[in-house]
Amino acid sequence: MKIVVLGAGAWGTALAVNVASQSGAAHSVSLWARDPAQAQALQAQRENARYLPGIVLPPGVSVSPGGLAALRGFVPGADLLVIATPMAGLRALLGELKSCPVPVVWLCKGFEAASAQSPGLLAHEVQTLVAPGLLGGVLSGPSFALEVARAQPTALVAASTLAPVRELMVRAFHSQSLRVYANDDIVGVEVGGAVKNVLAIATGLCDGLSLGLNARAALITRGLAEMTRLGVALGARAETFMGLGGLGDLVLTATGDLSRNRQVGLALARGQTLQQVLCALGHVAEGVHCARTVLQRASSVGVEMPITEAVVNLLDGKTEPSQAVALLMGRQAAGE
Repeated sequence: MKIVVLGAGAWGTALAVNVASQSGAAHSVSLWARDPAQAQALQAQRENARYLPGIVLPPGVSVSPGGLAALRGFVPGADLLVIATPMAGLRALLGELKSCPVPVVWLCKGFEAASAQSPGLLAHEVQTLVAPGLLGGVLSGPSFALEVARAQPTALVAASTLAPVRELMVRAFHSQSLRVYANDDIVGVEVGGAVKNVLAIATGLCDGLSLGLNARAALITRGLAEMTRLGVALGARAETFMGLGGLGDLVLTATGDLSRNRQVGLALARGQTLQQVLCALGHVAEGVHCARTVLQRASSVGVEMPITEAVVNLLDGKTEPSQAVALLMGRQAAGE
């Protein structure tokens, strides 16, 4: 199978490395980097020194540079295209690939930023709008790029409304180190992947303030309830949030120190400003970018999300870390 990964960040590089390293798999992998200088460095050094240092690109990974216009050149002969950009880059790539006959799946998790023209869309909603004829899907679930690149055991979920796309993702990625489960609830999987990043900021804040394990458990559990309420209101199935795309991804991102969103919460608890945190991070933390949109989408469908609201107020500088916790704990008692 010929697989083209569009985007040479940490996750795109990790998936390319994992797939090309699968024993017995007849896959060839092309890794596309938009920046020619980055592509040249990847090809020369056989390592993504910026995003995934220490991981060697196996011989089965070829590196290709090019701008958006060059994307159409990857389609002939390809069996699967994988978009591995942040959410901010998804719309442009889907627009370039709108006539692509080859299935296109994405790895990004989050909502687009809301604007006057858009309420802030999930990835599959963007695809429906700009490339409605595309055969699309998402690969998601609890996965740190470094562990995937190292072929450490990982379980993922391949979600699409189209059975052939789900089956193709399973054939492409399922291996001894990656266990891939198919799911037709793309709304639920994408809501889980977006909201868990916001909740990971809250959990990092909780741990950074040394509030204890009881508080962490309560926050994750109530966060899962928020995630589920929003997902169901947007058309997802409640049971999806008990799987890899919901609870699984939430636990990993909220508690694992490789989580960029968790690191944001920890740093804010230490008194750093958001600007200082993001400059030091050097990578995209999707929870920061989509927290406001999550809250706006929730408000539009009448869903209350107090933890998400607390995170938004914190990111906007309206409350201090200790105040955010006090407001949550001071809420009126309610039934579970």
